[in-house]
Amino acid sequence: MKLILKILLTAAAVVILANILPGIHVQDYTSAIFVAIVLGVLRITVKPLLIIFTLPVTVLTLGLFLLVINAIIIMLAGNFVSGFVVDGFWWALLFSLLLSFLQSVFYSLLGENKEN
Repeated sequence: MKLILKILLTAAAVVILANILPGIHVQDYTSAIFVAIVLGVLRITVKPLLIIFTLPVTVLTLGLFLLVINAIIIMLAGNFVSGFVVDGFWWALLFSLLLSFLQSVFYSLLGENKEN
């Protein structure tokens, strides 16, 4: 049940950010739900591979290259979901930062216990 709630909260964050940022476009709420699902799958599968392949650069930049990896994940989601368009790398970078912030705010509202 929490997984479905997290997907819906992420979709809500995607819709909110698409209305705020002019470089991010979401066709409808269904597309936002698909974006949330695709982002989850890409973060589980592709992101660890990118981190391993770019480990020297990530260490050299003291972890700041992880922001670039997050932007790449957002752009990949834009390629996979037809109703989600990202206008460029910098919009993807800003979107990933704001999405992470909104997700942390929304997930804190869930009241998850960190001990479990």
